[in-house]
Amino acid sequence: MSQTRGIFNDKDREEAQLIDINSIAADIPVLIAGPTASGKSALALEIATQHGGVIVNADALQVFDGWRILTARPGDDDLAQAEHLLYGHTPFNREYSVGRWLREVSQILDKSPDRPIIVGGTGLYFKALTEGLANIPQTPSQIRTRADQVLADQGLDALLIGLDPATLARIDRKNPVRVQRAWEVQQATGRGLAEWQDMTPPPLLPLSNCTPIVLNSDRDWLNERIDRRFDQMLKTGVLAEARAMEAHWNPAHLSAKAIGASELIAHIRGEITLDQVRDAVRIASHQYAKRQRSWFRTRMDGWHPLIRP
Repeated sequence: MSQTRGIFNDKDREEAQLIDINSIAADIPVLIAGPTASGKSALALEIATQHGGVIVNADALQVFDGWRILTARPGDDDLAQAEHLLYGHTPFNREYSVGRWLREVSQILDKSPDRPIIVGGTGLYFKALTEGLANIPQTPSQIRTRADQVLADQGLDALLIGLDPATLARIDRKNPVRVQRAWEVQQATGRGLAEWQDMTPPPLLPLSNCTPIVLNSDRDWLNERIDRRFDQMLKTGVLAEARAMEAHWNPAHLSAKAIGASELIAHIRGEITLDQVRDAVRIASHQYAKRQRSWFRTRMDGWHPLIRP
């Protein structure tokens, strides 16, 4: 394995127990996390075809239909090789939450005859799965609407001001979705998100009951893959996908948070060039991968690193 500058530093790699996928037990659930474009789906398919299992999505945007190419959902060839669950099963104009995802995974664990291979880049999903999820009441629609308006009119800082210190210390302050969620919880319940998290029930799938893998990729290698991936999306029809979605476009939809969605719609409407779309997607994807690597480095202690390439 090559030395890398990815998720783990040199000291981490010296102490880490690197995983050999050929040693994975066929009856134990597998978790696969990693940055965008790091090869998570390919690894999941490799394990499923060689060692058995059903692949379960743990990406917050791949649950939606509509943006299949843009969100890099598995293609028809992959679907033909192994069963895939929770991909594109939710209408693009609907809400979706980590709580709903966890309930659906619970049903899969109860009913599926094959062991799950849970794969994705949404760290919060894995945190809820392996550490538990607080039973927070659903946010009323009027508070959601008010949060949307505050964010649009005053920006992220206006939402951050309304959060309690304990919550501020825990959340990713640069992630609008997480900040807005915390603000909504505080407004709806009178309790901070951190307080709700402290009342978390036992986890659905503790790390000790599965094989948790986190991909560690060289930063330059990963950024090159990110840059090539959008060009590949163009070749496989992402512009046609955007044209189909343009008539239904609503930036308030959670599915609209997919990197490149707003820029593609703007291009279809003649507002920006394709080169501007490409640059925006590249920059946003690099930044997203950096945030993911930071999350995995600080919050996934106990996971087995797999260094690629």
